[in-house]
Amino acid sequence: MAVYSIKDLELKAKQIRRTVVDMIYNAKSGHLGGSLSMVDMLVALYYAKLNVDPDNPGWEDRDRFVLSKGHTAPAYYAVLADKGFFPKECLYNQYRRIDSILQGHPDCQKTPGVDMSAGSLGIGMSAACGMALGAKRLGKDFHTYAIVGDGEMNEGEIWEAAMFAAFHHLDNITVLIDKNNMQNDGLTNEVMDMGDVDAKWHSFDWQVYHVNGHDIAAILDALNKPNYGAPKAIVCDTLKGKGVSFMEMNIRFHGGCPTEQEYELAMKELG
Repeated sequence: MAVYSIKDLELKAKQIRRTVVDMIYNAKSGHLGGSLSMVDMLVALYYAKLNVDPDNPGWEDRDRFVLSKGHTAPAYYAVLADKGFFPKECLYNQYRRIDSILQGHPDCQKTPGVDMSAGSLGIGMSAACGMALGAKRLGKDFHTYAIVGDGEMNEGEIWEAAMFAAFHHLDNITVLIDKNNMQNDGLTNEVMDMGDVDAKWHSFDWQVYHVNGHDIAAILDALNKPNYGAPKAIVCDTLKGKGVSFMEMNIRFHGGCPTEQEYELAMKELG
């Protein structure tokens, strides 16, 4: 894996954000807010942590990654393309097209580099736990990572999976929570207030770290912390729509497409 400085990773994150805005505007469809909020997590994972091989996506000993909040696939696809899992032009001529390799939610049967299909919120977390347990049973040392949304934590399946991981002592799984405080229907604390998120994960016997989800150095530091024999959760404070001032914490851009003028302003802001 190439070695990147934090500054390099920050520039990469800005590049990925530009790509996300560009491809959603091109497709006239997609989820901007949550895609932009998790970019720094994806960059930390794919450029400094994950042991994967774009030339051999099905490599048995690769680290696994699951995007449980699958509607934010644009950021995921932008990173996979940049890493070389498929040509970058696919981002513009395949995304959200019928029968294409880049569906609105990730599809592991169609998209190189995708380890788990996503659709209904919550299922990705369970799949990630299954991958981690499978590694334990097979004596494999790969690590499984997942990104979960804070709105997604409303799903009971998330907490079933959390109990499962702790019960089976899955110290080979790390979950990053994109805590951007918004979901499709509004603010998370108004839709279903989860209270003290750190305390909840602690109560399920997870090792918990809390970071600024836009500070790549802090994310990497937490990723490198030990699991202490337990599954690890990293609660990442983020801004929905991060990087574009008028999109930040604006519920319209949860799943809304920018106008031509908004697109031009966004691309200008992203440099």
